[in-house]
Amino acid sequence: MAKALIFSDIHNDKAALEKLMAIEADAYFAAGDLVSWARGLGTMGDIMKPRAGRVYVLPGNHESVRDIETFCREFGFVDFHGEKAEIGGVRFAGLGYSTPTPFDTPGEYSDVQIAERLAHFAEWKPQVLICHSPPLGTPLDRIREGLHAGSRSVRAFIEEHQPAHFFCGHIHEAEGTVTQMGATRAMNVGKKGYLLEI
Repeated sequence: MAKALIFSDIHNDKAALEKLMAIEADAYFAAGDLVSWARGLGTMGDIMKPRAGRVYVLPGNHESVRDIETFCREFGFVDFHGEKAEIGGVRFAGLGYSTPTPFDTPGEYSDVQIAERLAHFAEWKPQVLICHSPPLGTPLDRIREGLHAGSRSVRAFIEEHQPAHFFCGHIHEAEGTVTQMGATRAMNVGKKGYLLEI
């Protein structure tokens, strides 16, 4: 059995991150936006450092690939963007960045780019897929009634490949929301996070 703590969208909230790091787990997945506009990563890194060998980090839309590469190298974390890992016999895969936003943040992909990167996971058949971006047109990407801001490609991958679990962040208004997508239990974890035992 693997215990994985998945969280997202900390946005420089030190108290929230400290609370998460106090939880015992085999792996810790930061699913993007540890900070806002890539500022303050060092402070977040100091809080996460005691868990270093078990911390897997994705860039959100507020961090670039280069920001997270440098951050992980400096603190001994795993850069999990576009990567996969087997932990306790469970297959995990992760992809950061969001679809384009009105704010021109550093970590944005087109849906075509997201689809290309997710395609690398198809044969791996991950049991747990973690993305910064939620699937489009679901409760996980709902900003308000009638307004959704997720990824069409993330939704298509989940519908086709049906991982047992899917986790995301990005849309703060949907934090804590859980939905079932066929065989996939899907959740927007937000800064409170979720401890998965699988």
